[in-house]
Amino acid sequence: MTAPTLFWFRQDLRLSDNPGLDALGDRPALLVFVLDDSAAGAWALGGAQRWWLHHSLAALEASLRDRGTVLHLAHGDATWIIPELAERIGAAEVIAGRLYEPWARRRDSAIADALEKVGRKLVLHTHSLLHEPHRIRTGTGKPYSVYTPFSRAIFGLGEPHPPIPAPKRLTPVAQAPEGVTLDALELLPRAPEPDWWREFPRHWTPGEAGAARRIEEFGRRAIDRYDDSRNTPGIDGTSRLSPHLRFGEISPRQVWYAAREAGLGGEATFLKEVLWREFSYHTLWHRPDMPEQPLREEFARFPWQVSKPALTAWQRGLTGYPIVDAGMRQLWRMGWMHNRVRMIAASFLVKHLLHPWQEGEAWFWDTLVDGDLANNAASWQWVAGSGADASPYFRVFNPMLQSEKFDADGAYIREWVPELAGLPTQHIHKPWEAPAAVLARAGVTLGRDYPRPIIEHGEGRARALAAYASLRAEGDAA
Repeated sequence: MTAPTLFWFRQDLRLSDNPGLDALGDRPALLVFVLDDSAAGAWALGGAQRWWLHHSLAALEASLRDRGTVLHLAHGDATWIIPELAERIGAAEVIAGRLYEPWARRRDSAIADALEKVGRKLVLHTHSLLHEPHRIRTGTGKPYSVYTPFSRAIFGLGEPHPPIPAPKRLTPVAQAPEGVTLDALELLPRAPEPDWWREFPRHWTPGEAGAARRIEEFGRRAIDRYDDSRNTPGIDGTSRLSPHLRFGEISPRQVWYAAREAGLGGEATFLKEVLWREFSYHTLWHRPDMPEQPLREEFARFPWQVSKPALTAWQRGLTGYPIVDAGMRQLWRMGWMHNRVRMIAASFLVKHLLHPWQEGEAWFWDTLVDGDLANNAASWQWVAGSGADASPYFRVFNPMLQSEKFDADGAYIREWVPELAGLPTQHIHKPWEAPAAVLARAGVTLGRDYPRPIIEHGEGRARALAAYASLRAEGDAA
């Protein structure tokens, strides 16, 4: 008689191209998801991610029922829940997709040890990356610390293994232990929380089917223009696959092959974005302190100027810079922000305001539906100049020029900062320069309807460059 197996869903909430699930074959299995809030510490799921996870698990439950089995849900410490469930069903193996966050690696090590002591084993498959980090090295045997040679190395390996079809049927264990209900996980926000999530259903369809529809639509509509359209926040020119990838509702291999099949000219640029995510995970694997500590050690002594009022204005989209405020309001209401605007908003926080990047990273973590520890940390460090492969600190985005270049007609600003919608395009990027009569016709009184800039651009840029110069001077003196 075939021994049962325990399959542990984690960041792979899909049936297609799921190597661990495919490895089950026709063996009876208990399919499990554990909400373990304690293991991640400060990096437990943020509010927007929890909203997404609730609906993604609901979609997964329905898919599994269609294949003759159910999803066992549990809430608590996975280091004892998983071994206990394995013992209750008599499982010889626990199968899961490998995770790369430092807290998850520690937890997996503890679970593997607990299982081994009783003659069981934890078997990990590659579910969320194209290649395992320990296998990709430079010619000298070191991990890559610069993105461009890393991406060239990955492209040089050729096409990844083709995606695996979803199983047509899964065999449940004979006597499954009872789990908790999805509602019992309490993932959805409850009163008296603000209703920041109310618009999410209009923008997103969590789950594997939603991911499939999104990649199909993107391949049909936008990928051939991706080189240009990806930088224009006022149009739907990006894939918006990031939350689906974050929860594993679609795999990187599926995205890769879908882009190749579209083959209309934009796939090379798009795949480089996929590889930035890959590079971020590889960096996290080799530098597990990346979410908290600068990768460039000299930035540990950077002269940040913490200001709670400035941080709050940035979070609420009230900085007085329309492109920054549009992005921050889109983030709050949609749980997502256009990538070009993420760079502009992040640069404003760490350079104009000299606020520590870790605070911006934490805000994004809580408000993004695609909150991804590796990608989030690597991207913030890139903007701050402290990453291994970073934008130089002396590169200070000019919000007005960025706005005029990438939101030339002001469509993005008008959507997310509606109090400025009546301004002519030539003034919408810099309303403080608009004549009083123009502001009056648009119904805008600066300081009342819309704030004046919390810092003048020239002053912010000068402060940033002075801070960077002081850091370099300290290094030279040392």
